Amino acid sequence: MADRRRCEMDAKGAFTCWQMGGAGAVGGQVFTGMPVLSRLRQRFEENVAVWPFDDLDKEIVFVEIWPGLINPVVKEAEAQGGIRDAHQVQLLAKALTALTDAQMTRMLDVSAPEEGWIFGLGFEQELMDAARTEVSSRKGYEAAGLRPPPLRNDCFALPAGVDWTPVDDALAMLRDRLHTVVGQQDVALADACGRVLAADLLAKRANPPHPNTAVDGYGFAHKAMVEGDNVLPLVQGRSAAGVPYDGTVPEGHAIRVLTGADLPDGVDTVVLDEDCSADGTQVAFRGGLRRGANTRKAGEDMAVGQVAIPAGTTLRPPELALAASVGHGRVPVFERLRVAVLSTGDELVEAGAKAGAGQVYDANRPMLCSLAEAWGYEAVDMGRAPDDRDALRAILNDAATKADVILTSGGASAGDEDHMSALLREAGAMQEWRIALKPGRPLALGMWNGVPVFGLPGNPVAAFVCSLIFARPAMSALSGAGWVAPEGFDVPAAFTKRKKSGRREYLRARLRNGKAEVFASEGSGRVSGLSWAEGLVEIGDEAAEIAEGDLVRFIPYGSFGL
Repeated sequence: MADRRRCEMDAKGAFTCWQMGGAGAVGGQVFTGMPVLSRLRQRFEENVAVWPFDDLDKEIVFVEIWPGLINPVVKEAEAQGGIRDAHQVQLLAKALTALTDAQMTRMLDVSAPEEGWIFGLGFEQELMDAARTEVSSRKGYEAAGLRPPPLRNDCFALPAGVDWTPVDDALAMLRDRLHTVVGQQDVALADACGRVLAADLLAKRANPPHPNTAVDGYGFAHKAMVEGDNVLPLVQGRSAAGVPYDGTVPEGHAIRVLTGADLPDGVDTVVLDEDCSADGTQVAFRGGLRRGANTRKAGEDMAVGQVAIPAGTTLRPPELALAASVGHGRVPVFERLRVAVLSTGDELVEAGAKAGAGQVYDANRPMLCSLAEAWGYEAVDMGRAPDDRDALRAILNDAATKADVILTSGGASAGDEDHMSALLREAGAMQEWRIALKPGRPLALGMWNGVPVFGLPGNPVAAFVCSLIFARPAMSALSGAGWVAPEGFDVPAAFTKRKKSGRREYLRARLRNGKAEVFASEGSGRVSGLSWAEGLVEIGDEAAEIAEGDLVRFIPYGSFGL
């Protein structure tokens, strides 16, 4: 095959698409980009046309472009400072949006179905004229001073071209990337409540271990029973729980049995005390009992070798009872996840201390520490960090030696004093997700000395909601318990609300008279709403207009493990 396509022969400065490394390695970019284009075509199969191979009758058209066509204008923009690639993308995008319909039609009218074509090739001057207008406008604004952005009065507004990450996408990315980070140990059953089982627990002994009676009464062989009245002689002795009868009950005889007692040989059916008349030597009752009535089979609850409790289960009192009943006095568990909790900001003072001008009490740390403990983890209180990068770095270094995960609040955005996100970027392991979520938006995720870091918003309401929605399932995965999702249910709304599309909202709510009430204010600063509420109402990503009586999803705090 030829080294270059015909369009690349005409495009001054174009590189061969076969070059896999070095400066201008278009081939490497092709190998990176083609799978992405393939996935996009599959996802939007019915809506996509690819130029110049398809008829352009679809909503979305994939068009090959090359910023090198406007290289002289890019150099003019570079002279004003900034990054070359950024100028290339921005200026070419501006130029394309400035084209008239007639210009667009001429540039799309090519005949290169086999090799493809570069959009705008042969029309470089028109593209550069459109792009140069943008460069000139930039210079004019610089000469005139600062240019204010449009007034949107929307704290969720992002710069053009930047998208919010939907809640479900953020959760899916977390779920795919997290795994157990804690070790294992054996503990006595008495110390296992709240711990996460590290391996399947197999039954060492059947439950019940032997056939036994479920009631107080008289046991006998079912085949000796007749229709109508039965009168059976009693053998001497009885079978009681822990003191089984040592012998065989002859056919046609009965024996006194007490609840939980092993069934003696020769007994397979028990008649209730209340249905009998007995005088110490014989017992009378009416027939009609099924075989095995009022008895339990050996192993009917759990057989030897059966998985009694699967790995990853958080052990509660019911699990401890089951473990004991199948013969376990010690169980293998994961070590407790250690969660370092840190608040950041010069404005914070300890709760109860004297607060100066502009200072607020640190509400996040006691809240987050108690959340970690409520979920069965060990909270490591790292105190408060000032708005000083070196001091914060030292505290993070210390936290990484004491904990398996670091939970911080404040400093997760991109402001002048947002040192948490800045330090994570410096460490080279930072992802700042702008989550399409209200309350809460910035969620800084990163690694510090090999320890995962969750940077929560500084607002207590947003920090609480983000902890329930993101930190709880993430830390559950880190602890060995696996990913957990809250269970909600639909109830009628006792409120009205109109919601924009594009973000998910969680309203502080409680149930009264079978309906979901929401807190009077949606303001993130109203911490009292967290205490007033008994859970959250979740409203999906799409636009919604909720009237009283409409069904809404209510998630009680209990579904978040609280």
